[in-house]
Amino acid sequence: MTVSPEEFEAWIHEALAGLPARFAALANDVSIVVEEEPSAEVLRDLELESEDDLLGLYQGVPTDETSFFQPAGQLPARISIYRGPILRFCRTKAEVMQEVWDTVVHELGHHVGLDDEEMPY
Repeated sequence: MTVSPEEFEAWIHEALAGLPARFAALANDVSIVVEEEPSAEVLRDLELESEDDLLGLYQGVPTDETSFFQPAGQLPARISIYRGPILRFCRTKAEVMQEVWDTVVHELGHHVGLDDEEMPY
């Protein structure tokens, strides 16, 4: 599937607009960015062999681990959406939007402290 970066970002905005209120509120506390591919460092850290194994990534301190006494200078929570792997995985705009929605909800689950095994789907 060939999609311009601008069109892909527009689809992400459409998918995010469809989030239920409880997820949309969580998304307001996190930066959501589009990256073309996961870096070699991220793949190595997660012990993944292929960039196609990672569609999104949460980076930050989960809300259940934050505290008033948290050290200063930490970067804000961030969700990366990986454009290349998603476009290779999906065949239609509807599939891309659903995958983005699923990925954002999954990564927001990490933001509130859920492990992969605890995700709602």
